[in-house]
Amino acid sequence: MVLEFFNVLIKTYSYFGIFLVSLVGSASIFFPLPSTFVVFASALFLNPFLLGLVGGLGAAIGEFTGYGLGVGGRKLIKKKWKRSMNKTEKLFQKYGGFLIIVIFAATPLPDDIVGILGGSLRYPIKKFFIATLIGKLILHWILAYGGFYGMSWVLDVFASFS
Repeated sequence: MVLEFFNVLIKTYSYFGIFLVSLVGSASIFFPLPSTFVVFASALFLNPFLLGLVGGLGAAIGEFTGYGLGVGGRKLIKKKWKRSMNKTEKLFQKYGGFLIIVIFAATPLPDDIVGILGGSLRYPIKKFFIATLIGKLILHWILAYGGFYGMSWVLDVFASFS
C-alpha cells in the first residue's frame, strides 16, 4: 500500500515526488519506509544524477525529525542516561561529529540515532544539515546509479526465469 502511494507520487510529480518520498522515508523514525527501493527503481525512467540529488535533499531535510526529537528530549535524555551522554559527547568531540554524521547518513546504519544524539548534544544545526546532506547525496547517488545500471540486469535475470 505504501509502495503504491509512492508510485502514484512519482508518476504524478516526477522528481518532486522523489523528493517527497525521500523526505517522508527519512522523517519516519519509528517505522521504516521503503524510500531507498523507490529511488533505486525510479532510475529506470528518471535521470540518475537528478534522482540522487533530489532524493538526497529530501532525505537530508527529513532527518530533522530525529534532530528535533533530540533537542526536545534533551533534558529527559540527559537525566536518564547522564553518564552515557557525557561519554558519548566526549567521543563525538574527539572523533569529529561531522564525519560520524556523514558516515551514518551515507550507509544503512541507523542515522536517526545520530540525529537524536546530535540534537540532544546541541550539535550546530547548520553543520548537522551539511553533514547529513553530504551523506544522503552519496547514498542516493549510489542507489540511483545502481538502479540505472543494475535494474535492467535484475529484470533480465527475472525474465529468464519465466
